[in-house]
Amino acid sequence: MAGPSSSARYRTPMSRARGLGASHHGVGHFITERVSGIALIPLALWGLFAGLRLAALDFDGAAIWVSIPHNTVLLSLLIVVALIHLKGQVQVVIEDYVPDFTTKTVLVLANLFVCVLGGALGVVAILKVAFTGAL
Repeated sequence: MAGPSSSARYRTPMSRARGLGASHHGVGHFITERVSGIALIPLALWGLFAGLRLAALDFDGAAIWVSIPHNTVLLSLLIVVALIHLKGQVQVVIEDYVPDFTTKTVLVLANLFVCVLGGALGVVAILKVAFTGAL
């Protein structure tokens, strides 16, 4: 009969019973980080080629391009997924390198606020251009 794994030996009985790690949400962060990273690969490639195409257009041409439904959706997805990924990565840096609890808390909340605000402003701007053709 095999003994417990090396990581299971260091867990408390309560931790083993609940099946949770120290922070109770590490798996969620891990999955969000991986899924957003994988989703960014095709979205970033699409965004790169879209940006090269848009560089050759004037404002009216770009507004028409953004108003095409699949471009509107993909552009919005690119912004939202990129900001979800950014929020997670900056939070990891803050949690790992800021020792003071109060400063860490303020920075994590500021990171969340900036990412949510940036996402909201970006999606609203895209939708405004898509539906009206101008800012």
